[in-house]
Amino acid sequence: MHCAVNDGADGSAVFFGLSGTGKTTLSADPARSLIGDDEHGWDGGGLFNFEGGCYAKAIRLSQQSEPDIYAASHRRGAILENVSYDPQAGRFDFDDDSKTENTRIAYPLGFIPNASSTRCAGHPRNIVMLTCDAFGVLPPIARLTPAQAMYHFLSGYTAKVAGTERGVKEPEATFSACFGAPFMPRRPTEYANLLREFISISQADCWLVNTGWSGGPYGVGRRMPIAATRALLQGALDGSLARADFHIDRSFGLSVPASAPGVDSKMLDPVQTWSSREEFDQMSSRLVRMFETNFRALALVVDQQVLDAQPGGVR
Repeated sequence: MHCAVNDGADGSAVFFGLSGTGKTTLSADPARSLIGDDEHGWDGGGLFNFEGGCYAKAIRLSQQSEPDIYAASHRRGAILENVSYDPQAGRFDFDDDSKTENTRIAYPLGFIPNASSTRCAGHPRNIVMLTCDAFGVLPPIARLTPAQAMYHFLSGYTAKVAGTERGVKEPEATFSACFGAPFMPRRPTEYANLLREFISISQADCWLVNTGWSGGPYGVGRRMPIAATRALLQGALDGSLARADFHIDRSFGLSVPASAPGVDSKMLDPVQTWSSREEFDQMSSRLVRMFETNFRALALVVDQQVLDAQPGGVR
């Protein structure tokens, strides 16, 4: 699995996501033990890590928002790629994207203070699918049914934004099956069927988390505050959010909590953060069509439950 894993008093959690969606950042939680941030397996005994190291995005890294990763970047043995360094001042400039937006830090897992010594954990209590929605229309968190989890796992959606790759001038949807298609030698549906089987065994709660934009698309809205994302994840992982009241999102058919501690309830309903409902509806319809176009080939080989889980919501 292309994912991060951490463990805590309330059980372990899996974080699926493509590059830049927050796997490394959100799995490095001081209150939980880090199993790993990128490559894992899941078998009858639980979760296990393959690699023993981390590979974090460094752009706009700060000690305040990501203290563990920031500290790891300054330890002897860490490798920094494309990060500007001022030898006279003796410091890195993590805000400098003059070389590329894709600046990175590689370091051993042990550089994180609460990293697991065994690099193993039991079956997960929660499965989190991360997306960076640059169109600004997905909710910051939504609870998924097993069929919806399969659909979003097979879709593997995130979005590129201007500055991340040459030629990208506006938000561009990206779909990568299983959140890591280049790493998967078998058909995506084989992994999705395994995921459904293991969700049934573990009885894990499944969540879709948007770490992208709110209040408008990239260039208009603002990036989802990391403090809000962490608060929502804490509620998901400790089980309290699952007991909240939920409503069905009219654009994507997702179950969205009506409230969550530490998060403005207005932020939980994306349309309320936009200045124009008409523009929001146009953008969400555009993203729904992108999901539908991407899923056409897979629609021939999945069952009706997964097909019924496609975005479209309340018509």
